[in-house]
Amino acid sequence: MVISLALMAIFADYIAPHDPEVNNFPAMLQPPSLEYWLGTDQFGRDLLSRVIYGARTALFIGFVAAGVGATTGLVIGVASAYFGGKVDLIIQRVIDVFIAFPTIIIALSVVSVFGSELHHVIFAICLPFIPDAARIVRSNALAIREIPYVDAARALGFGHMRIILRHMAPNVLAPYLIILTANIGQAILLEASLSYLGLGVQEPTAAWGLMLQGGAEEYAESAPWVAVFPGLAITLTVFGFNLFGDGVRDALDPRLRTE
Repeated sequence: MVISLALMAIFADYIAPHDPEVNNFPAMLQPPSLEYWLGTDQFGRDLLSRVIYGARTALFIGFVAAGVGATTGLVIGVASAYFGGKVDLIIQRVIDVFIAFPTIIIALSVVSVFGSELHHVIFAICLPFIPDAARIVRSNALAIREIPYVDAARALGFGHMRIILRHMAPNVLAPYLIILTANIGQAILLEASLSYLGLGVQEPTAAWGLMLQGGAEEYAESAPWVAVFPGLAITLTVFGFNLFGDGVRDALDPRLRTE
């Protein structure tokens, strides 16, 4: 599922039968047919083409937001475990504050303050992922901190950043990759939620949440295909990435390996 989605996003220019941003008012709200396989929306745009290009938008935002969030959490978590003491205490209390807020509330707050430009949307999505990643990575880094090679690196006079990034961070890559893959699906779902509320990707860009915003309520009875197909795309994508994350966890977690 993930590979198919990635190929669809990469080759969208060749797969999509129509331009996803061109209005064709004579073909407004056409039901699925041989010409328009998934029908058209209220502006006459081909839904199949918009779903295909929407995969590109979803994957770009999902990978970037999840990657930035998990990587930032990795550095913070390892640094918190390495320094310990008051530094660790302060970092963990700040993380507790962020974890206390629902993910969607944090994202809504960021885009409400800074605006709905693409880089602001990505920042709003990645920010809630940082605390969870930092806490999980820290729990693994605490054990690594006590391994003799870390003490040897200190004795050789290596700086804190070198020890954190070169000697500790590579040894927590397994939980990092699990967090990263698990967060991609959540990032895609969060982007769709923001777009549906009008605070994410803006028209005329093809985005699944934006497609739901335009047809989920007004055309639920007269043209249900306007909302059904984007919703199905979101569902299958999040489901696929959740399965992918479970597979990565099973492969990298030694406790789950079977002989």
